[in-house]
Amino acid sequence: MWWRFIVDVTNEYKILRGMLSYSALWPLGSLLQQTIEGKRWNTYDWQRCLRYSLYGTFVSAPMLYSWMRIANIMWPRTDFRSSLAKAFTEQVAYDPFAIVFFFYGMSILERKKQNQAAEEVINKFWDTYKVGFFYWPMVQTVNFSIVRPKNQIVFAGFFSLIWTTFLAYVKTHGSPQPESSRMLVASNN
Repeated sequence: MWWRFIVDVTNEYKILRGMLSYSALWPLGSLLQQTIEGKRWNTYDWQRCLRYSLYGTFVSAPMLYSWMRIANIMWPRTDFRSSLAKAFTEQVAYDPFAIVFFFYGMSILERKKQNQAAEEVINKFWDTYKVGFFYWPMVQTVNFSIVRPKNQIVFAGFFSLIWTTFLAYVKTHGSPQPESSRMLVASNN
C-alpha cells in the first residue's frame, strides 16, 4: 500500500523521484569516500553525511531535473546523435555551474566564509571539471539514448554515486591530480 502511494506520487511529481534518490545516494557517496580513507561506523563524520544529503536532495536533484527537462525539450529525439549533443552541451552549459555550486555550496554548509568558499572553487574547479569531462558524456549519452525520460534522473543518480564519492574525495583532500604533477606545475610557475 505504501509502495503504491510512493510510486503514484513520484509519477505525478517526477522531481520527487530524483530528490528521494539523491537524498540517499549523496550521503552514501560521502560514506563510501570516508570508508575508502579508513573510517568506520564510530568514526564517520555524520554531519558531513547530513550536508551531502541536504545538498543532494535540495540542490543537486532539482538542478539536474531542470537541466534534463530543458535538454529533452531542446532535443526531443532519443537517437544517438541527439543524445551525444545533449551530453556534450551538458559539459559546457550545466557541469561548470554544478561543480562551482557544489564546492561553494558545500563550503557554505560547512559554515566557511564566502571568500573561503570562493577560494575552494578556484583551487578545485578545473581539475574536477577535467575528470567530469571524460566521465559524464559517456554516462549521459547512454542515459539520453536508452533510458526513458521519467527514469533519467534515477539512472544518472546511480552514476552520480561514483561521481559524489569522487567529489567527496576532492572536497576533503584537494585536487584529484597526483602530488607529483601538482609539484611540477608549481615549479614551472
